[in-house]
Amino acid sequence: MAQPKVSSPLLQLADAAPTLGLLVVIFATGDLLKASWVTIVLSALALAMGLVLERRIRPIPAFSGGMALIFGGLAIVFHRGDLLQMKMTVVDGALATILFAGVMLKRNPLKMLLGGTMNLPDEAWRVLTIRYGLFFVCSAIANEIVRRTQTPQVWAVFKLAAIGASVLFGAAQFPLLRKYWHEPGSGEAPEPPEPGF
Repeated sequence: MAQPKVSSPLLQLADAAPTLGLLVVIFATGDLLKASWVTIVLSALALAMGLVLERRIRPIPAFSGGMALIFGGLAIVFHRGDLLQMKMTVVDGALATILFAGVMLKRNPLKMLLGGTMNLPDEAWRVLTIRYGLFFVCSAIANEIVRRTQTPQVWAVFKLAAIGASVLFGAAQFPLLRKYWHEPGSGEAPEPPEPGF
């Protein structure tokens, strides 16, 4: 028997809390190590809350939270705040690699992840996968440029802009979904991991 899915504002807030906390601390202090502590605590709480509310581990928040714990922990252990900034590069680079490897191997990790929510033909999944792969490559490259050349506060502004860009990019997939999605009342753009999650 499948577990019921809970989609509550509390759960959505918990998922967003680590990123919001990170941005608030950086804007307020410019201290990436303090931001690392906040990220670790809020990521652990978000994962625990998701498990309690849904009685299951959700793949995207689990991946995002796990990476936040790893990179936040490394930043604190090595006293290098830039390791926290590198999370976005590594995560987006890994996502792009997985997506492009799936296309080359004629597998579709995006379909495996989201296929239960959208009924699309394989060709549409392939196009969507390539588009998101390219988006994640661009996001990783942009993060490296900004984190290496700008202050933590400017990087925080960039991260906020990257979240907005991911939402707009998801919305831009609507025409593709509308063209191929055959279920009545369908057409909602997919919601991938935000850059760096």
